Amino acid sequence: MRKLSIGVAAALLVGALGAPAFAATETLKGQIIDEDCYAKDKANNQGNDHKMPADTANCAVGCAKSGAPMALLTADGKIYTIKGDLAANKNAKLVAHVTHTVEITGDVTSANGKMSIAAADLKMVSR
Repeated sequence: MRKLSIGVAAALLVGALGAPAFAATETLKGQIIDEDCYAKDKANNQGNDHKMPADTANCAVGCAKSGAPMALLTADGKIYTIKGDLAANKNAKLVAHVTHTVEITGDVTSANGKMSIAAADLKMVSR
């Protein structure tokens, strides 16, 4: 019985360490970016047109329409992958807002050093 208790306790500890932190509802303000392209070239890939390495017009919108991960880039440089209803159906709700500054209220989680926000709606701040 003691071995079983130790085994269960060890399994719970491993599960707790590998699980993401509990979600906290927050409102974040930032620019919607193409997460993958931004990771490749932060200086040139914040807007809609990217260097991949050649100039690629409308890259961010094209990637959003194909279902690539979109993210929120905050003023302090933090990146939150956008999930939930906003990212559903190949980013259908996000496509019109790529590169715009928005506010998103949703559940923020952190796992493996990456942050994400899951939400259903956003509020437009500026183009």
